[in-house]
Amino acid sequence: MLWATRLPLIVLLVGLGALAMLVPAVHAYVTRDLVTARAFLYSCVMFLFLFTMIALGTSNYNIRRQGRSHLISLFALFAALPAMLAVPFSEVVTDTTFGNAYIEMVSSLTTTGLTLFEADRLPPSVHLWRALVGWLGGFFMWVAAIAVFAPLNLAGFEVVAATESSRDQKGGVVRLDHIGGSSERLARFAARLAPIYGGLTAVLWVALMLAGDTPLVAICHAMATLSTSGISPIEGGVAGATSGYGGEFLILIFLVFALSRLTFTSDGRQDGWPALIRDPELRLGISLIAILPALLFLRHWLATIEDGSDVTVIEGIVGIWGAVFTVASFLTTTGFESSAWGEARAWSGLDAAGLVLMGLAVFGGGVATTAGGVKLLRVYALVKHGQREMDKLVSPSSVGGSGQVARRFRREGAYVAWVFFMLFALSIATISTALAFFGLTFEEALVLTIAGLSTTGPLVDVAADKPIDLIALAPGAKAIIAAAMVLGRLETLAIIALLNPEFWR
Repeated sequence: MLWATRLPLIVLLVGLGALAMLVPAVHAYVTRDLVTARAFLYSCVMFLFLFTMIALGTSNYNIRRQGRSHLISLFALFAALPAMLAVPFSEVVTDTTFGNAYIEMVSSLTTTGLTLFEADRLPPSVHLWRALVGWLGGFFMWVAAIAVFAPLNLAGFEVVAATESSRDQKGGVVRLDHIGGSSERLARFAARLAPIYGGLTAVLWVALMLAGDTPLVAICHAMATLSTSGISPIEGGVAGATSGYGGEFLILIFLVFALSRLTFTSDGRQDGWPALIRDPELRLGISLIAILPALLFLRHWLATIEDGSDVTVIEGIVGIWGAVFTVASFLTTTGFESSAWGEARAWSGLDAAGLVLMGLAVFGGGVATTAGGVKLLRVYALVKHGQREMDKLVSPSSVGGSGQVARRFRREGAYVAWVFFMLFALSIATISTALAFFGLTFEEALVLTIAGLSTTGPLVDVAADKPIDLIALAPGAKAIIAAAMVLGRLETLAIIALLNPEFWR
């Protein structure tokens, strides 16, 4: 396998994508959907042949700057590779255009989960393909975040400036760019994280089947949870699953892996599991999941006291659960909606619930996880900076303590976090304005923009007053949405790094 590490990354990804087509091909053959099986099998053979020819031609290719090469490959992965992945999709779903199939694959690969098709319109094997593509895209972000983005101080790692992936014997931080080349890091971290990612998915798959879901629904929801893609083969997603509240509880447990990278990797956890208690991302995420549903519940509880109406304990528990699960799902940019979310909305009396969910999606999950959004570490840095500024208003001569790490968060960390937040806001304004040129209303343009940039596709169905008909949009609007999804997955700073002349010298 050493020869594979010498190949350009995008070439290797073409081969992996071609091999992945065997999974829906086998599933379609077992379910006797031979037309779908042939489409995926023939596409697999064709692209494996293409991969072999390109691999032979580039096997001795010398990549001088692997960091730059891999960053370019990441952009090609999300922008160009979906064209290959869309070939079997378009061969099976013949009543649509190739452009729609491409948008669907961009949405899956970027773990956005924004779909143009109703669930009953696609064959089961195509649903499996969508979920598998999203699952592979999520795993690659796990690996790329640590092996590519961390040495370049991108994707949230710029907040702490020095990565916390490992320490030397003296306790000092060892930077990842000093541990071999980029290809070596990719291979090393892929081998390390693959058993964890696959094992967690398998455990959740079995647990959901035991809870009552069919094998296809269980595997799709398991892959959608670990990758935070929110892809479901049934109408309504988790709310329409037969596993009920038990399945939602299982999914909620596994959503914690999208709040902090310390939950699935020992890098940065030199003190063992107790380090999770001090992790700022995990603490902030759990605080939001606990406080926001509590406020919604308190609002309705006070209203019932004033009205004198009676509320049963079961109704209260159901309302709280619907709020907790939905808040956690959209905070991690998964986008699953609880079957009790309707009760939670009725309890809170909140008419603009979609605005709350969009705000949670903008916050996003943890750095180096499959979640999108601004990321909790950046939000934490801005919160700590704000607290320090308020302290200085009260005591201008005070000196902030808590050590060097805390000072980094309050100063340099808060500065770069604010820069990214402004770039994110500017991206929202630019993309929503561009969508408005194609006749979309302000609400529709804003929902689509945030859904793309935060990689939370289900916002399209729950954030607006009525679901947005994506299939009826103009081709130009769909192209803008695809660009927003790629930008949201790679983040603005990575795109700027690619455009920086110093990066190419």
